[in-house]
Amino acid sequence: MSTMDVSVVICAYTEDRWEDILAAVASVRAQTHPALETLLVVDHNPTLLDRLSREYKETGEVRVLRNAGPRGLSAGRNTGIAASGGEIVAFLDDDAVAERDWLRRFADPYSDPRVLAVGGRAVPVWSSGRRPDWFPEEFDWVVGCSYRGLPPGRVRVRNILGGNASFRRTAFDFVGGFATGIGRDGSKRPMGGEETDLCIRLSRARPDAILLMDDRAVIHHKVPEAREHFGYFRTRTYAEGLSKALVARSVGADKGLESERRYTTRVLPAGVVRGLRDQLLARPGGVRRAAAIVAGVLTAAGGYAVGSMRARRAGTTFAVVPVSVDQVERAA
Repeated sequence: MSTMDVSVVICAYTEDRWEDILAAVASVRAQTHPALETLLVVDHNPTLLDRLSREYKETGEVRVLRNAGPRGLSAGRNTGIAASGGEIVAFLDDDAVAERDWLRRFADPYSDPRVLAVGGRAVPVWSSGRRPDWFPEEFDWVVGCSYRGLPPGRVRVRNILGGNASFRRTAFDFVGGFATGIGRDGSKRPMGGEETDLCIRLSRARPDAILLMDDRAVIHHKVPEAREHFGYFRTRTYAEGLSKALVARSVGADKGLESERRYTTRVLPAGVVRGLRDQLLARPGGVRRAAAIVAGVLTAAGGYAVGSMRARRAGTTFAVVPVSVDQVERAA
């Protein structure tokens, strides 16, 4: 069993998730491989910052920090990285809870010095109590979860998923951190892709690097009722297309769309066939799942086209906005 120290970073931005944040922290404190520290990074919300600071005032292993960079998830994560002291930095979404052996599953592979990142599996927890019968498992990434088509077991991957992720601390020496301009930034549009961009840059900086996905490192990710509707599905798939255009702009389309090509040419057609077969077998939602897959592909493709055009016209570039330890201390 690994004895490496793990710092856990949880980025938060709204009081609407107060109970979720407390549950996320509690799940970290219950780990069989204890975390060195839990860093709660609050994204430009003074009220939430004050409230969390009071909540964990007497809890030494939980530190509450202000995002020392620009608004957004990337800068929040970079703030946590700068403040962290562990050999491994793990990231957990603020509306998710980790199973008790989550950090142990993360820590074990780092005994191989070539391993620079390990991700895990995110299981959806539907607010309604069950998956909507029209919602295809192939699109669970829409709600921040692992999706049908990911390889099982512990396998090498191009990139890991940001809400359930860990990196060797030294990995950030090679790439600096998460790039701003990609991913969520406090706007209403549910963007993503910042972890894909980082992982591709990391593999380029260190061609010998191993990035792993281990489906035994499990978190349970809450899906609010508003995200169980087709309207959100459509909005999120469009935003993913925009995000993929930015990732392709940052690292090139060859690597930026490498995994997506297999997904769209193999996984999704199989999902459509499965949905139509389920319909023939009188299973609920079969044709709706098939239709949702087709709609998701078309909407994401539309977002990608629009995002690519906008990025070319604007000459969009990306950079990692560095966050230093001194900045974190001044913002504390």
